[in-house]
Amino acid sequence: MHLKTRAALVAGLSATALLAACGGGGGGQQGGGGGDATGDGAAGGEITVRGCQPQNPLIGGDTGESCGHDIVELFAATLFRYNPETGAPEKDIAESVESSDNQTFTVKIKPGYKFHDGTEVKAKNFVDAWNYTAYGPNAQYLAYFMEPIVGFADVSSEDPDSDGPKEAPKPKSETMSGLKVVDDHTFTIQTTEPVSNLPVRLGYTAFAPQPDAFFANPEEFAKKPVGAGPYQVESYDQGRQAVLTKFADFSGERGGNVDKITFRIYQDSEAAYNDLLAGNLDVIDEIPSSALVAKKYQSDLPERFEQKAYPAIQTVTFAPDKVSPDYANPKVRQAISMAIDRQKIIDDQFDGARQPADGWVAPGVEGYKAGTCGEFCTYNPEKAKQLLQEAGGFDGKLTISYNADSAHKAWVTATCNSIRGALGVDCVATPVTDFATFRDQIGAGKMKGMFRSGWIADYPHIENFLTPMYAKGASSNDNKYDNPEFDKALVEAGKAQGEQSLQKYQEAEQMLAQDMPAIPMWYYTATIGWSEKVENVQVNAANGRPDLLAVTVKQ
Repeated sequence: MHLKTRAALVAGLSATALLAACGGGGGGQQGGGGGDATGDGAAGGEITVRGCQPQNPLIGGDTGESCGHDIVELFAATLFRYNPETGAPEKDIAESVESSDNQTFTVKIKPGYKFHDGTEVKAKNFVDAWNYTAYGPNAQYLAYFMEPIVGFADVSSEDPDSDGPKEAPKPKSETMSGLKVVDDHTFTIQTTEPVSNLPVRLGYTAFAPQPDAFFANPEEFAKKPVGAGPYQVESYDQGRQAVLTKFADFSGERGGNVDKITFRIYQDSEAAYNDLLAGNLDVIDEIPSSALVAKKYQSDLPERFEQKAYPAIQTVTFAPDKVSPDYANPKVRQAISMAIDRQKIIDDQFDGARQPADGWVAPGVEGYKAGTCGEFCTYNPEKAKQLLQEAGGFDGKLTISYNADSAHKAWVTATCNSIRGALGVDCVATPVTDFATFRDQIGAGKMKGMFRSGWIADYPHIENFLTPMYAKGASSNDNKYDNPEFDKALVEAGKAQGEQSLQKYQEAEQMLAQDMPAIPMWYYTATIGWSEKVENVQVNAANGRPDLLAVTVKQ
């Protein structure tokens, strides 16, 4: 899922860097009908697309997964947007972002940019929103993204006994001193250390502004949120659907084509696919594994599919050591990783439409380096058994949990079969009802053993695959990984420039091979499909999702 010239904004970002969040390998594009916008479709009409249950309220600073982000990115606007064909960062609300030292940034926004409630987007709407996200008692899921800003420590407070009965003390301040409003259309950002890629990050919806009305009652506001994006929320029925309508006064350069988009929330990807085939659904963001095998979807959806690699990764994460101490030994983790025949699973379950992962950073982002995981991501049953024996073996059953409302059952089961065959230890694929429940259990520390995980880059840089998931206290550090040397390396990398910065991030990634907090599985290739009713459907290179702004309804 993851910036005035690009060179001035993005230190060290190459022209070919892609923006994404879970990306993969594979073989370019297949299929027909999507992406050229040359068909007979016209503006207007309405479409229904497959959705899944968001984990959190639809607030930019609280939505860090694709189920919610698919909706938020349509109604929210940020300083930058990411080109859907190339992933390249482009200005949206930003007029300019300038810095001479990569530590103090001056942001100028375009005058006259409107929220859906008719009020103007002003500098204070960014500053107030970011302060709200960062303030500890607000418990925003993406608060960690504000960590580089001076004063973040003052708005945060640490629970003295982790998940125990004591409450975290009230923070010293409600606002970060590193954010200053200069005038209605200018504000400044000061970071604690030089952060060479900070502007790259500012297109992520965690950095979206909020209208003044938000702060009166955020909880009530989230039931029908207001943003500044091309679509506005007409209604949100949690667990059932979200309805968005085109915003007539959208201030940006790239609005949508259709008048209404309905996200229908499904508990099962097979049911969504069957609805697509029956003409009851117009766009689907994933093809179930049953239709991937032997490329069945290509005959089911002639000229109505697209497949494209994008930077994203599938992983299997180990529960925190205090939750599942039997998995704490790195040799146990490495043995399990070496017991997984990634290529066979990819061939059997996805008809080859994935690329085996050899590290924790996906191809297509600045700083990716092949082979970081080394032998620990190479199938080797003999070495896997040896490592497990050196670790003292494993008592009981291994478990891999997954959310049952998406197409994960088959590959998780196949992964368990591979582990069982290589190590001689039983492994059980364990379903959890839906994604929101799945993520809630992980966040509450109730998920034991192993569980599926993945990442779509919020911005096109190696740092985004490392900091949010593996830095101490980071928002998506589900393993509670805590390695002071790793954290130190991230700080040093952020201070450095260009190739030196990338090299230091790569050195940090190398440490993950020795500790194995999560197992790299594969890099993603998006496969989407659509009904006979629509055209100009394409994969968004920024995040591997259908580019719903480009879709048109046939006349």
